[in-house]
Amino acid sequence: MAYDKFHILKSTAVPLPIENVDTDQIIPARFLKATERVGFGDNLFRDWRFNSDNSLKDEFILNNPNYNGKILVGGKNFGSGSSREHAAWAIYDYGFRCVVSSFFADIFKNNCLNIGVLPVKVSNIFLEKIFSTIKENPTTTLTIDLPKQIISIDATDDLEQFEINPYKKGNMLNGYDDIDYLLKLKENIKTFSKRTPL
Repeated sequence: MAYDKFHILKSTAVPLPIENVDTDQIIPARFLKATERVGFGDNLFRDWRFNSDNSLKDEFILNNPNYNGKILVGGKNFGSGSSREHAAWAIYDYGFRCVVSSFFADIFKNNCLNIGVLPVKVSNIFLEKIFSTIKENPTTTLTIDLPKQIISIDATDDLEQFEINPYKKGNMLNGYDDIDYLLKLKENIKTFSKRTPL
C-alpha cells in the first residue's frame, strides 16, 4: 500500500516531553483486534487522552487546542516495548507524519518508516531547544527537509542534520512501502529471470 510522498514538511508540533513512551501507551493492547490500518488514530494514547467514562482529560497535550500539527515531538526512548505495528499505524492514522525524539526503539522506528511516518532522531540538546521553543510559542513551526536530511526550528534558525537509511529514504520520497518498491522492479526482475539460467 502506497503512502503520501514525503519531501519537505513544515508544520506546528505537539510536544510530549515524556521519556520511555512504550507502544502499549501509544495504542493499548485491547485495541489491536483490527487488521486494517485505519481507525487506530481514535485510540492513540487512549488511556492518557480519555477518562474511564470516555470524557477527555483536559490536561493531556493532545486535548489542548493550543497544540496541533503533523509533527509529534516525544521524549527520549520513544516507542519502546512490544513490536506491535499498530503503534505506528495509530500515529499515522491520527494525522502525524513525523515523530521527533532523541532516541527511538529500533522496531518502532522501522515500523514508522514502513508506513510513511518519518522518525527524526536529534541530539538531546536540540530536542530541549524544540520543547522550550514550542512551550514559549505553540505556533512555532518546524521544517523537516528529507532530501537534505535537515530539521530546523523556523523561529530561531537552529537546525540539525539527521540520519536515515538510504533505501528507506528513497521509499519515503516516493511514497513506497516494501511491496511497492518490489513492484516497481517487476520488469527488471522479469528480464533478469529470462537471462539467468535455472
